[in-house]
Amino acid sequence: MAAETIYLAGGCFWCTEAVFDRVRGVTDVESGYANGQTPQPSYEQICTGRTGHAEVVKLEFDPVVISLRDLLLIFFGTHDPTTLNRQGNDSGTQYRSGIYTTTEEQAEIAKALIAQMTAEGAYDAPIVTEVQPLSSYWPAEDYHQDYFANNPSQGYCAFVVGPKVSKFQHAFGRWQKNGPNT
Repeated sequence: MAAETIYLAGGCFWCTEAVFDRVRGVTDVESGYANGQTPQPSYEQICTGRTGHAEVVKLEFDPVVISLRDLLLIFFGTHDPTTLNRQGNDSGTQYRSGIYTTTEEQAEIAKALIAQMTAEGAYDAPIVTEVQPLSSYWPAEDYHQDYFANNPSQGYCAFVVGPKVSKFQHAFGRWQKNGPNT
């Protein structure tokens, strides 16, 4: 089976990238901007909320090693999919929760998982994660790539990104690269 690509928006891309960099079966993670109307937007433009883009990670993964459903369980388990245009103190449309698909099968899997979690009452509030086909994608500037790995002591990384990585390691340790099953 060939590698697949999906785009996930879970708030600040530094957090989402740091989590998925550690997931077994994920072969590449790139921070970027998706589903907006401004071509080649800058971070400064994104932060105005006027470009329509979400901060995302472009994930390439091997579906033989990890299924899309398992990737999405990690995604939902490491951010709050019930807050509209917000993750923690980060607010604005660029911080929305979203799944941007490259195939109809991906969209079906994402929608089915959201329906299942909703039916099971997995969250105390409705899931607001949007599921849409990818309409545009632009890589973020170089300094955003591998931000947590390159700046682990920076304040936001230490107090926001680090705890999300720890949450992943605790809740999804079996999927961690170089973990017990790797």
